[in-house]
Parts: sequence; structure tokens; C-alpha cells
Amino acid sequence: MSDAQAMVFIVDDDPAVLKSLARLLRAAGVKAATFGSSEEFLERFDPAAPACLVLDIAMPGLNGMALQEALKAKGFTIPIIFLTGQGDIPTSVQAMKRGAQDFLTKPVNADDLLAAVSAALDKDRGSRRARAELDDILERLATLTPREREVLEHVVAGQLNKQTAADLGTVEKTIKVHRARVMEKMKAQSVAELVRLAGRAGIGTK
Repeated sequence: MSDAQAMVFIVDDDPAVLKSLARLLRAAGVKAATFGSSEEFLERFDPAAPACLVLDIAMPGLNGMALQEALKAKGFTIPIIFLTGQGDIPTSVQAMKRGAQDFLTKPVNADDLLAAVSAALDKDRGSRRARAELDDILERLATLTPREREVLEHVVAGQLNKQTAADLGTVEKTIKVHRARVMEKMKAQSVAELVRLAGRAGIGTK
């Protein structure tokens, strides 16, 4: 489970819990950083690297659920594994509905925690790859001229060059030139790939 880049953040007001969980994760080859409160975590949180959050529900000050909402408000999508010593099912359901990755009860079983952390880190890596891909697609789209963007939308809609030319009030030869430039700028090897890229950016999905 070793991952040189991944980080597990642990937030709990019990120093003994922080120490034992950090030791367990580090023994499994995963970096761990501990925080004694939600407020401390928010001050020091760096969203740059793949990560997940192991978060205690019941804490003085900003509790686990409140921290979940605070992160969401800031636009952070870090996967959260909640911990509770109470086994409160309604709280568990509420946390999952709000997007929690998992919910474990204290004392935490080592295998259960490691499995949950592994799944959470995989999810975060996948989300980061998807965001990077979308950013790249949007950068390609930004290089299109307004007319090329129009041609792209017609291609995605399944129109032939002749139909696109009629709609845009030009000749088919001109549309072919625009279409070739769109394919080049979008780095698409086929119309099917162009449609997929456009779909990732929300074009032609409505």
C-alpha cells in the first residue's frame, strides 16, 4: 500500500488515537499527519498532494460534520473517513449522504482502516486525474476561434459538412478547413474522440 506521494490527514482530539493511527498507517508505508482539532487542520491543510482525511465525529469546537461542510464550502473534495466512538447510525447515514467515503467505529480495526484508506486514496487519485484531463480539454477549447467552436458544436451534433455549411451560411469547403483545424487543435484522432472530448467539457450533452 506504499505511496510516496499520498498523505493521510488524521483529525482527532484524543492524542492517543492520533498516535496509534499514525503509527499504523506509517507502518503500512503511508505518510500521515496528525491534527488535534478541526481548526488546526484548516489552518495547515495543503490540498496539493493525493490525500484522504480520517476524521473524528465528536470534537470540541468545530466537530467532524462541521469540518466536512467547511471543506465543501471551500471547494475541497478530499475523501473523508469518519470515526466515531458512539456507533451512531443516523449520524453515519447523514455523513454518507453528504459525501463521506466511509464510516468506522472506534476502536478501529486495523485491516478495516487500511482498506478504507486505500479506497479513499484511489478515489482521490482518480478525481485528480479526471480534473487534470478536464483542464487540458478546456485549454484546447480555448484555442478555438468562435467559428471553429460553432463547427465543433455542429460536428458533435452529428451534422455533415454540407449541413453545417448551410446552417452557418458558408460553403462546404470552408467547413472542411475549419473542421480539420478543430481536430488538430483538440488533438483528436477521430470524430468519436472529438465527441468524447467535447462531452467531457459539457458540449453536446444537453
